[in-house]
Amino acid sequence: MECLESKDTIETTFQVVRDASYSEKKLKVPTEEEINKFLDNILELQRLLLDKTVKIEYVTELLEKITWLDKINEDCLIQINTLIGVAKDFHSTLIRQFVRLNFIRSKGIAKQEIKHFKSAIDNLKDSIADLESVFFSLPQMPEFNDTTKELSLL
Repeated sequence: MECLESKDTIETTFQVVRDASYSEKKLKVPTEEEINKFLDNILELQRLLLDKTVKIEYVTELLEKITWLDKINEDCLIQINTLIGVAKDFHSTLIRQFVRLNFIRSKGIAKQEIKHFKSAIDNLKDSIADLESVFFSLPQMPEFNDTTKELSLL
């Protein structure tokens, strides 16, 4: 009786090992060339994200410089308003791109580059909000205008 149990155990093990061996033989293992191509694609993604981040930071700097302008007429305000609209559209596009990176981010690929990309997007959003506040929201507040007049006297 004990021998019968042993035979069943051996037969079951044999079938599992046979199936595993057959599956592995059929499985295509990536070649070195395919692995290198995959790694090259990751490096390309990292470069792409770095380039995007640099571009966003440059745009953010330009927007921040505009907030410091003080000789603004009606034509300038119209231009700034249009600029804010275009900047918001740019920001929306970047957010959609960031969301599409969720899968890659969840896999831990290009983690640092994605983090910097998101930070640059957030800074862009802040700069757009600052621009809108400085030229459209704050000037509508009497306290702001009073403070600005006092500061200009210094």
